[in-house]
Amino acid sequence: MTDFSEILDAADQLPIDAQQTLVEILQRRIAERGRADIVHDVHAARVEHATGDSRPATVKDIMDEVGGEA
Repeated sequence: MTDFSEILDAADQLPIDAQQTLVEILQRRIAERGRADIVHDVHAARVEHATGDSRPATVKDIMDEVGGEA
């Protein structure tokens, strides 16, 4: 596996327009991964609901579970 600093050094060797293209590609891939994560979470929630493993919760319940304050 290539070291992160090696990747940065290689990117520095690219012309500026290629660096901008690389950034755009990486941003799209990050967005796609985020969307895939959301799809996975929605699917898991639907399965949980369909099997009866979910329960109603208030905002306070949810915030208490994640460690915040409502």
